[in-house]
Amino acid sequence: MKYSKTYKNALFDDVLPFWETHSLDTENGGYFTCLDRKGRVYDEDKFVWLQGRQAWLFSMLYNTVEKRSDWLEMAKTGIDFLEKYGRDTQGNFYFSLTCDGRPLVQPYNIFSDCFAAMAFSQYARATGNQEVGNMARLIYTNILSRKETPKGSYEKSTGNRPLKGFALPMILSNLVLELEHVLDSKEVEKTIDICVDEVMRVFLREDSNLIYEYVNPDGSLNNSFEGRLINPGHGLEAMWFMMDIGVRRNDLGLIQKAKQTILSLLDFGWDQQYGGIFYFKDAVGHPPQQLEHDQKLWWVHLEALVALVKAYEQTGCDKIWQWYEKVHEYAWSHFPDPENGEWFGYLNRQGEPHITLKGGKWKGCFHVPRALYQCWKTFERIENKENK
Repeated sequence: MKYSKTYKNALFDDVLPFWETHSLDTENGGYFTCLDRKGRVYDEDKFVWLQGRQAWLFSMLYNTVEKRSDWLEMAKTGIDFLEKYGRDTQGNFYFSLTCDGRPLVQPYNIFSDCFAAMAFSQYARATGNQEVGNMARLIYTNILSRKETPKGSYEKSTGNRPLKGFALPMILSNLVLELEHVLDSKEVEKTIDICVDEVMRVFLREDSNLIYEYVNPDGSLNNSFEGRLINPGHGLEAMWFMMDIGVRRNDLGLIQKAKQTILSLLDFGWDQQYGGIFYFKDAVGHPPQQLEHDQKLWWVHLEALVALVKAYEQTGCDKIWQWYEKVHEYAWSHFPDPENGEWFGYLNRQGEPHITLKGGKWKGCFHVPRALYQCWKTFERIENKENK
């Protein structure tokens, strides 16, 4: 087993060079993310959460792999752009901006703030800049103050069907660890406790062992499009967050529960006819609301690979390894673009590229390199253990 080289080589020889070559806005700062198959910019708008994600990625690599000045400079251009243009007068981060920083879409989406906080935190660690670290902590505090009504005045529902969403407790379970060095230790542990309880007790259902995207405020299920929605990729991503927490706390019960949930989500979400993991499914088999429900997305398969390799490292489970090989074969034979670099994002159900873009409003320099990094480092530990 030498999978570590596969992931390491793809990260450094293929994916990172694509973004380093094509995404930097040398005139205005920040990054272009709307890149076509060959890396040409086809739209100059800047989506704030993707700015934060890319600044985080290069800061993280600087902190964990090698202190390369070009990586730090790449991170700095995103941090400077976010600091100068990213927020409204209340300190909330916009969703999108023009290429020169003028706001286009209001801060209706709290996830822009989450990825800005991650970026500032990693950059503070890289530079030792206390002001940047303070900024990360302030953003985090603001996120918590908005978590009950994250969209605030931009909420369009009437309130007649109040639902709790899975996305925020999921992301907070990872975000709080990213910000650990700028937060009080009690706050970190308290947030972890809340997130684990929400993810593993409220949104994970014991009867099906599936994670629902929305539940009623009391935790019960809601018989509606939203209330029946299963997003296998979201659940799989959350399970590697839970796996990391389980390792951190030496919580073998949490690790085992996360492993079983990974298996259940893959059994439920796998397309038996064409292979790959469905984007969305209805929990009881009704037609999903999303027309793109049967597409195969890059991030879903990458998060599955990370979850599986982490679960295998901790449990050595044969079923987990069988699923790993199955998902690896599908992902690596369908998503990478050997001609132009990076990965396609959107395949149709049959596994053919549906759109050939490499970046856009939702896809940027994040899921592919983060997953390659996570799998590389995890396989490295597995292989080192096997060689002893």
